[in-house]
Amino acid sequence: MDEKLKIGIVCFSSMGGSGVMATELGKLLAEKGHQVHFIGHSLPFRLDKFSTNIFFHETEIIDHPVLKCPPYDLSLANKIAQIAKTKQLNLIHVHYAMPHAICAFLAKQIVGDHLKIVTTLHGTDITMLGRDETLKDLLHLAINKSDAITAVSKDLIRETRTLFDKMQDIDLTYNFVDERLYYPRNVAQLGTKLAIGKDQVLLHISNFRPVKRVMDVVDIFFLVNQRIPSTRLVLAGEGPDMSKLQTRLHELKLDTRVHFLSKQPDIPHIMSLADVLLLPSEQESFGLVAFEAMACSVPTVGSTAGGIPELVIHGETGFLAPIGDTQTMAEYTIQLLTDQSLMQQIKRQCLIRARTEFNSEKIVTQYEQIYYRLLNRQISDLAHIIS
Repeated sequence: MDEKLKIGIVCFSSMGGSGVMATELGKLLAEKGHQVHFIGHSLPFRLDKFSTNIFFHETEIIDHPVLKCPPYDLSLANKIAQIAKTKQLNLIHVHYAMPHAICAFLAKQIVGDHLKIVTTLHGTDITMLGRDETLKDLLHLAINKSDAITAVSKDLIRETRTLFDKMQDIDLTYNFVDERLYYPRNVAQLGTKLAIGKDQVLLHISNFRPVKRVMDVVDIFFLVNQRIPSTRLVLAGEGPDMSKLQTRLHELKLDTRVHFLSKQPDIPHIMSLADVLLLPSEQESFGLVAFEAMACSVPTVGSTAGGIPELVIHGETGFLAPIGDTQTMAEYTIQLLTDQSLMQQIKRQCLIRARTEFNSEKIVTQYEQIYYRLLNRQISDLAHIIS
């Protein structure tokens, strides 16, 4: 049997994809017998069940009149070092480079080189923050000082290598979901509560930032609704573009056909309401929400941005069009909604792809392989990995 590890995980506690993936990874690692220590300013929102192998350590933030801003980053670095020493952690796995990779680097200077650091890049930590000249050099240092770097798509690896010179090897580790939670289900009762009935549903889930192009979602829905008046749009999330979104829907007289659900912790139920997920983003390093839809047998119509084409196979598990081409995305959506044979075929392919190419056991084992590699250990139970 492989030696069980003591792993520290640092991530954001909010609903963002990096925090979600870090938490789900930690939970599955704990199920496999590893001891997992989450470190951060608050409990990750997906950490909702007790486990004997999971621990949470809150970072205390100093509030001192001499300090203009509370130094969270320094407090986190010190907390990582404390937990690494007192709990004898084998390694620290940080999700999202800024500020977590920097904090882990500082913690390693305190603890010593025996503490290994794995940094997982999730997207905007590179594509946005990595391009900021006030942060770029520091970010490059912290990432390159990690003992292993992983990224959630080939596109993100390409972006990272384009941005930073002399970057070490980067392991590709796709995102995943827990198949025990994400699967096709009958949620007729929830549909009744939303007064959807037998109407066909388009779904969009995001933080409603400009990069998600939520106004394109409205334009797609408007075009689809003109051809299929019984369609409805469900919007889950919140963010800075909410007011613009509501104003545009009012102008188009679509208010009564749209349901706002705000933030939703029970994504599998919401996914199962949908016939089609809309993802017209300007930038997506992986497109976790599209994968969550795929696992629930819901096809995606979206853009060709970033890593989305690595996930959504055009014509097989959904349809893709150039960024901003809402007319083509609407046509693809109408095609799916009006051709039940095509819809059923694509729904089947979604489920097959989710359960084979992005199987959770396969991805978690990839992370374990990286851990053992850094620690010069061997992982013996590889025969069961789905290839």
